[in-house]
Amino acid sequence: MEVKERILLKSHELFNRYGIRSVSMDDIAAQLAMSKKTLYQYYTDKDELVTAVFSAVMENNRIECTVNKEKAENAVHEVFMAFDMVQEMFSNMNIAVLYDMEKYHPVCFKKYLEYKNGFMYQMIRSNIERGVKEEVYRDDIDVDIMTRYRIYSIMLSFNTQVFPNNRSNVVYIEQQLLEHFLNGLATSKGHKLIQKYKSQRIKK
Repeated sequence: MEVKERILLKSHELFNRYGIRSVSMDDIAAQLAMSKKTLYQYYTDKDELVTAVFSAVMENNRIECTVNKEKAENAVHEVFMAFDMVQEMFSNMNIAVLYDMEKYHPVCFKKYLEYKNGFMYQMIRSNIERGVKEEVYRDDIDVDIMTRYRIYSIMLSFNTQVFPNNRSNVVYIEQQLLEHFLNGLATSKGHKLIQKYKSQRIKK
């Protein structure tokens, strides 16, 4: 594994475990058993490193979402595949990460907002339009409103003002929000698919 990749992986692991603010460049260098001088040869400061870490995360998510969209049997299946990805990501993610990013690393947070309001918006909108065509989602919904609603509900589980005891319940909260969203969109045909994929997840 290349040094840069090792740095990114270890930094991501530490940020997820402790939050971004709590992890210093000294901590990262020590965990990698390298000098801080070596670390700074690859990343000039923590801000650049944070941006590199989460840019890589967003790019990986972009690739996985695109692959899942092609593999999905239908729009409902695509959502369940996306939730599996989100579950894996959120189960290891410190709830302080987004707050730290917004407050201390505005360049990275701007990239996150562009990703959320650009790529995520298009993926969710495309899924809803697909579901309407497949008759698994209702055709009387406002696609733009439902898309924006879903984007903002995805990160709602990290909001400690809304969910003060969310530290260990993020994935469960996400599951509840997703099921509410899907059931509100679904036709009778869609509801049957929701039950089908829920049953498959339980069996796993």
